[in-house]
Amino acid sequence: MPAWTLHGNGRNVAPNKVVRPDERLNWGATIAIGVQHVIAMFGATFLVPVLTGFPVPTTLLFSGIGTILFLVITKNKLPSYLGSSFAFIAPMTAATTMSGTGSALAGIVSVGVLLAIVGFIVQFAGIGWIDKLMPPVVAGAIVALIGFNLAPVAWGSFAQAPITATVTLCAVIVCSVVFRGFLGRISIFLGVIIGYVVAVFRGEIDYSKVEEAAWFGLPEFQIADFASPGTWSVIAMFLPVVLVLIAENVGHVRGVATMTDSSVNQYTGRALIADGLATTVAGTFGGVGTTTYGENIGVMAATRVYSTAAYWVAAITAILLAMSPKVGAVFNSVPPGVLGGVTTALYGLIGIIGIKIWVDNRVDFSRPVNQYTGAVALVIAIAGFNIQIEGFELGGIVIGSAAALLIYHVGNAIARWRKTGADDGGPIPAVGQMGGDVQVG
Repeated sequence: MPAWTLHGNGRNVAPNKVVRPDERLNWGATIAIGVQHVIAMFGATFLVPVLTGFPVPTTLLFSGIGTILFLVITKNKLPSYLGSSFAFIAPMTAATTMSGTGSALAGIVSVGVLLAIVGFIVQFAGIGWIDKLMPPVVAGAIVALIGFNLAPVAWGSFAQAPITATVTLCAVIVCSVVFRGFLGRISIFLGVIIGYVVAVFRGEIDYSKVEEAAWFGLPEFQIADFASPGTWSVIAMFLPVVLVLIAENVGHVRGVATMTDSSVNQYTGRALIADGLATTVAGTFGGVGTTTYGENIGVMAATRVYSTAAYWVAAITAILLAMSPKVGAVFNSVPPGVLGGVTTALYGLIGIIGIKIWVDNRVDFSRPVNQYTGAVALVIAIAGFNIQIEGFELGGIVIGSAAALLIYHVGNAIARWRKTGADDGGPIPAVGQMGGDVQVG
């Protein structure tokens, strides 16, 4: 384990100062902050395997191992926890239903390998080409469509226990509005706890597997399967997730650089490589793909402690938790009603994050090319378009992502050729309005 310089007296963070990645507080405070990082990531990390039917302990184990890989590859200069990525939920759910868990794992591995390759390219060529390939209007559309594509899945769980689901959903919303700081950031986790308590009183939980599970034991492992029929269709379904992981990792690095030192940006390529390798390892042996976590950035911002030592503690803690099958069984006992309530909020939030990318970057939706980039991609995803060609199937996420990229780049190429630029038609008129006159009847 690397060495860190003690920050000040090791107990307090001086005013207007931060604990840099290469510094630490005393070990007591560092361990406490590390455990806080585990709590911050836990609510989101356990949800992905629960929602997709994957084992929670296995996911926890590889999130811890992935975090250690990330710290080593980034030379201990970039604080981050690698938790389960929500971007994998849609393709994992569809792939498991269509071809089984082994094929879904093959999709996760493929995403990891491709992300690592992108990382190597960024390390040597810079990140400008990504911005050109995936400008804000495209990035926002892809992130949004991944969330909205899951709407039917949320309803499927919600409808099984509407009362519990409604209480859970309301709890998530109320907690996010009432609480500030750390509690506000874990509002989804708090909503799950409240919904779970309601489900207990309503007799909706089966504890049989919890009682049977051992307190200590190795997680359940499963190997990725690249040989099953339909696996390549599954892999195609996963590839758009790479674009989301790139955006998340780049955003994470820039966020840490803003709060600590701009020199951190030089580790962008290494961050992508590290997350790619962590995802590859996880998918190979039965875990969920990983990504950097905004929840943990919130903890760093609140504590002003950016020490990577705290993340070593968090990673080791997650690995230890993964060694209890009973812990995994408790989380797998979360009933459909609770999942339906929390996913209604969660999947919608993923969609809103995409829209926020548009807002933050002031995407000009007076341009038809931007209008149709977003409009067509979202309708394809929400409606669940699919194409089947001789056993090869493409789902709404793949088609929507491809549509966003094609419409934007081909549309702009035509606009440049026609020299219409930003004046290629103006904004879409309001429904029922033409030429300034409102059409009634």
